[in-house]
Amino acid sequence: MAAKHILAIDQGTTSTRAIVFDDGGRPVASAQKELPQIFPKPGWVEHDAEEIWSATVEVCRGALAKARLDAKALAGIGITNQRETTVVWDRNTGKPIHNAIVWQDRRTADRCEALRRGGHEAEVTAKTGLILDPYFSGTKIAWILDHVAGSRAAAEKGALAAGTIECFLLWRLTGGKVHASDATNASRSLLLDIHTGDWDAGLLKLIGVPAPLLPKVVDCSGELGVAMADILGAPVPVLGMAGDQQAATVGQACVKPGMVKATYGTGCFAILNTGSIAVRSHNRLLTTIAYQLAGRRTYALEGSIFIAGAAVQWLRDGLHLIAKSSDVEQVAAHAKPDHGVYMVPAFVGLGAPYWDAGARGALLGLTRDTGPAEIAAATLDSVCYQTRDLVDAIRGDGAQIDELRVDGGMVVNDPLMQRLADTVGMQVERPQVVETTALGAAFLAGLHAGLWPSLDALSKTWTLDRAFRPMEDAASRDRRYVGWRNAVQRVRSS
Repeated sequence: MAAKHILAIDQGTTSTRAIVFDDGGRPVASAQKELPQIFPKPGWVEHDAEEIWSATVEVCRGALAKARLDAKALAGIGITNQRETTVVWDRNTGKPIHNAIVWQDRRTADRCEALRRGGHEAEVTAKTGLILDPYFSGTKIAWILDHVAGSRAAAEKGALAAGTIECFLLWRLTGGKVHASDATNASRSLLLDIHTGDWDAGLLKLIGVPAPLLPKVVDCSGELGVAMADILGAPVPVLGMAGDQQAATVGQACVKPGMVKATYGTGCFAILNTGSIAVRSHNRLLTTIAYQLAGRRTYALEGSIFIAGAAVQWLRDGLHLIAKSSDVEQVAAHAKPDHGVYMVPAFVGLGAPYWDAGARGALLGLTRDTGPAEIAAATLDSVCYQTRDLVDAIRGDGAQIDELRVDGGMVVNDPLMQRLADTVGMQVERPQVVETTALGAAFLAGLHAGLWPSLDALSKTWTLDRAFRPMEDAASRDRRYVGWRNAVQRVRSS
């Protein structure tokens, strides 16, 4: 029998999971393991890359066991990952020389500011579609080389390898045979010219990253490598790779220009498919690669919010207002309707459209009758307000969008989705399969395996679960949003 299942690896910021999908795009079984965060200093965030690897193997085996399948039943593996999180490792031993530096980490803010003051941002943006911000992986690589003794010289000699998480996992899965990064992840580095699809020598020199460190840039779907037999019990081809937000774009079947999706996990990321045109934003959105197939790049405009679900985790772990994240809906339901409280979750600065690395979080509008319910409601509202920031910026760049496809762990909260529709003033559409990040990785692998003949065929698998239509009048919506913009202005660093 032909293999008709795909194993999707979804390595995220707070957990590592694996999901087995069938050839209808339906999840069959999954396994998940939480990923501890490491906070060496304020504004610094790290992960143990060895822990990521061991968890990946564990959940892959666990998902196959739950599905009662062996590796021979797999047509292939798809990988999706927390983007920008960066690892540098020894090519001989495969061991990382430093903890992975996470996308949320702000330690290179001064370096980015120095490059900006030096007048380099225009060149960087023209080539990469990005802005100079510590969010991206290039300055993280340079920081590791500058702070681990002997590593820069070793890198220049070709003794070290660097990459984002999908690249590190591919290396490990293939036993060190393949050092490659897909175009979507490579486009988040400050080092790739997104118009040519190649690493740019001028940017490498500017950021301070030796060329021998870097992986080959490959398509998001294709013969990317083969996982060794001892990992899953038989060799399995790796056929798909994409950064989490781009994978979710494919999983949401946003494969035509003008379609937009927003994913709600640790952060929130809205991506608008712009087709073959790399649109330059006038509202500080990012121009990025949505996916690359058969050497052809499809582009997107992206708005990045650093903190969404992570704010709910803070209510749980920092303030102990809730016992588990899912409790937030019930607590927030008791908030007074016009509580006037605003939470600005700038724990690691603000992303689009502000790009303020120095901003810090705040609770504003507190009164004597403010309680846990109002704080919980304000935390959920912050996700909606930040989404409106992005939607307004996308519209300001000329896009006509009438509905927003949503996915991720937070979208199972019906009251939150209704609040989102009211805040952005348009229809919010939730699919039946909300884990679209893993689904997108499966789709990309399945495309090459022949389980789906084309991207258009993927569109037919997308099924609506529920549409949330705005019920709040525009005056009330706008009044609340003005309060949000005022709150954001209070926490800006400049």
